[in-house]
Amino acid sequence: MSYEVVFDIETQNSFAEVENDFKKLRVSVISLYRSDTDSYHSFVEDELSQVWPIFEKADRVIGFNSEHFDLPVLNNYYLGNLLQLPHLDMLKKVKDSLGIRIKLAVLAEATLDNVTKSADGLQAIRWWREGKIDEIKKYCEQDVRVTKELYDFGRKNKQLFYKNLTGEVLPFAVDFGSPNDTLTASGEAAQKNINFTLPF
Repeated sequence: MSYEVVFDIETQNSFAEVENDFKKLRVSVISLYRSDTDSYHSFVEDELSQVWPIFEKADRVIGFNSEHFDLPVLNNYYLGNLLQLPHLDMLKKVKDSLGIRIKLAVLAEATLDNVTKSADGLQAIRWWREGKIDEIKKYCEQDVRVTKELYDFGRKNKQLFYKNLTGEVLPFAVDFGSPNDTLTASGEAAQKNINFTLPF
């Protein structure tokens, strides 16, 4: 049975604060869904070492804008290069289909019933500074739930929905492939069984 991980991160600071330097972005929380256990988990920055074995064992990791944000930020902490893992960036597939980037919240509102984002990244940064870690975890896990629901819908129906400028809800085709489509973020064949943190 295939094992996939859907994930999302929140950061302690914003791009504006670090002058668009990925190396200076720090993780506050990472949340993920594991298909092998059908469960959600959240980790704070000093627990990231617990995440790497989960990623390394996965047949595919799945995110939304993960190629251009989440994985590069996580690479600040990882011994290897997470972009070499089997990976699906759903936003990349949306842009390939529509020619434009669409926010996760917009896709969720148009596609899913009663599944929405609960806050935004700037609010999560404020919560970090206020020490409200549990609030960040709840928000990040909700984003993972939304991402997973969109992924499941797209895999099953080969389409998602969005609202155009006039507010009309329209379908568009997506191809999320299968867990056996082991491509990296760069579109190359993924290196299976990457092992930087597991015992040899």
